[in-house]
Amino acid sequence: MNKVRAKKHLGQHFLNDKNAAERIVESLTPALGFKQVLEVGPGMGVLTDFLIRKTDYETWAIDIDKESIIYLQENYPDLQERIIDGDFLALDFNEHFDQKMAIIGNFPYNISSQILFKVLEERNRVVQVVGMFQKEVAERCSAKAGSKEYGILSVFLQAYYKVDYLFTVKAGAFTPPPKVLSGVIRLTRNEVSELNCDEKLFWRVVKAGFNQRRKTLRNSLSAVVPKDKMSDNPLYELRAERLTVADFETLTNEISKAL
Repeated sequence: MNKVRAKKHLGQHFLNDKNAAERIVESLTPALGFKQVLEVGPGMGVLTDFLIRKTDYETWAIDIDKESIIYLQENYPDLQERIIDGDFLALDFNEHFDQKMAIIGNFPYNISSQILFKVLEERNRVVQVVGMFQKEVAERCSAKAGSKEYGILSVFLQAYYKVDYLFTVKAGAFTPPPKVLSGVIRLTRNEVSELNCDEKLFWRVVKAGFNQRRKTLRNSLSAVVPKDKMSDNPLYELRAERLTVADFETLTNEISKAL
């Protein structure tokens, strides 16, 4: 097989710009100590070509597309034992990865948020992610408190990772070209092993705050904690988009004591 057909139902847009591909791979930081890198959705291997030249780490690949799996097996014989035929979202990391690792990919835009939530589940193993997303999603991930792009995904990711927006890629760099611009971001695990609050409650507070983002938190969080149990903390008078991760931790601790 010398070509893989891009499939709309899998959200495939194959990167054909080798300069962009090399730049993405060079954005990994092996000095963090990971020895395994998992490429998600390699397609026809434009990133794989640069990954397998590296000696700092071992390259793995996972794809749900059977054509891609056959293509990879035929064109990358040295990867044979490290090609996973399956769905990244259903991957049991314990079967293949027993140490610090990184993830890289030109991620399918239709499941990009699910991919990032899967990364969050594996945050104590995944020390870095470098990936291509729809530009709007990439900007949301890296947005700072106070901006209109800042939301649930921004807070959850930035609680555990330093998020850098690296560069933008135009539609013409893909086959077929998407109808949107793309953005490459890098997530690097921070020093937070666990939050300074009840993590499950933190997630509830953040989601409730942004689900009614035009309301102040005193109103949007009333489903989590009754108003008469809220303190006079001025954070309650702000909208969710104004709060940093640390602010949300502070409110979560207050709410935990009030419940």
